[in-house]
Amino acid sequence: MDAATYLLLQDMEDDAEEDDKELLNAQLSGALLIAGAEAGRELKAEHRRQTRNYLCRPQLPPSSHYGTAWQSLADSRNDRAYITTMGFDVKTFELIIRSGFEERWLAGPIPRNDASTSGLARPGARSLDTWGALGLVLHYLNSTMTEISLQQIFGLIPTTVSRYLRFGLTNLLETLRAMPAARIQWPRADDEFLIYSNIISARHPHLFGAFGSIDGLNLPVQTSEDPDIEDATYNGWLSEHFISSVIVFSPLGVILDVNFNAPGSWHDSRVAQPIYQKLRGNTPDGYYLIADSAFPQGAKDISGRIQAPIKSGKKLRGTEEDIEEHFAYDRELLSYRQTAEWGMRSIQGSFGRLRLPLPTGDTEFRALLLETCFRLHNLRTREIGRNQIQTVYMAEWRRTNDDQRIWLDFENIVFSEQRRIDRVSRFHVFPEYLN
Repeated sequence: MDAATYLLLQDMEDDAEEDDKELLNAQLSGALLIAGAEAGRELKAEHRRQTRNYLCRPQLPPSSHYGTAWQSLADSRNDRAYITTMGFDVKTFELIIRSGFEERWLAGPIPRNDASTSGLARPGARSLDTWGALGLVLHYLNSTMTEISLQQIFGLIPTTVSRYLRFGLTNLLETLRAMPAARIQWPRADDEFLIYSNIISARHPHLFGAFGSIDGLNLPVQTSEDPDIEDATYNGWLSEHFISSVIVFSPLGVILDVNFNAPGSWHDSRVAQPIYQKLRGNTPDGYYLIADSAFPQGAKDISGRIQAPIKSGKKLRGTEEDIEEHFAYDRELLSYRQTAEWGMRSIQGSFGRLRLPLPTGDTEFRALLLETCFRLHNLRTREIGRNQIQTVYMAEWRRTNDDQRIWLDFENIVFSEQRRIDRVSRFHVFPEYLN
């Protein structure tokens, strides 16, 4: 082998060694990068595990079908426990189940993003049976608890809770719409108006013709990032974001009519337009609703169909007897107007979900939630009877004439005392006696 060949072979060996070194270095670098990325993922995953606000299956009961807090409550069949947690006794709970909720829950597939909604239902594979599904929805509506608490009570993972709530609420509303005890209905015959008027006038003789009370309800809503939606829900008077409703209550405590889910920036007169139309076209002459002095009483075509106590600054003219009669009428208006406050408090007190800001972007879900609560209010009033308006006015309706006289004398004493100690309004109502 000559010298030139030897040198060429030596150079080739050196180049091969260099290539091997570079390959090894590249492989080591790649391994380090992979190890670093994996370590980074583990750190991020650990951080998520420490900061996430939901529970996973290992932290929940092994099954949602037994051993959960819900199963203990459901199996107790205790009226007090059912009313405390869900607002209904066992009998009414079962009535909802039998009235179509069970059939609807088992009939169709539960909608989900990763599966077709056109397939057959698989009720045997569901994490909750019919009782559990209704219990989940009623726990949600009657409380302010987070979904974490619902996970713990029912033994469900987060995605299941979300899907079951939406599907269960939809089934519940469809069921309530078909139940006579949950109906929201304007009086349809003169006799119904007369019955309501007689119940009111049994306690307030000057209010014959009144058949209910009306007022607006503002519920908090989340602030939207969309400027148009933010402006629509902002109430300048209250300086917050709301969804507006106007509700009519009967002296039995049930909702006769409601227009809901309107933007908070709307005035009550705009929200109440459908109710004004019923006062105009579906209410006999001589009958009216009672509101507070701030509630809009509508245009001239429904003049007298909404009555309110005396406004500040108004002058009363007439004989002494006329003015005293007007004050007596005003005291009774003031007294009955309180029933609208009782009704609003009953709705917000019973359905804790309405005390939390409602979702601003999902109008459909918000409407679903509100109508369900209003119909459940009527169902509870008719079936259970735990309603302050009904308790006060039906009790008065059943009293004897002597009892009525005693109450009316007491009422005059109470309201005359309120007028006497009211150091503001007495300077704004001016009687002008005529000879």
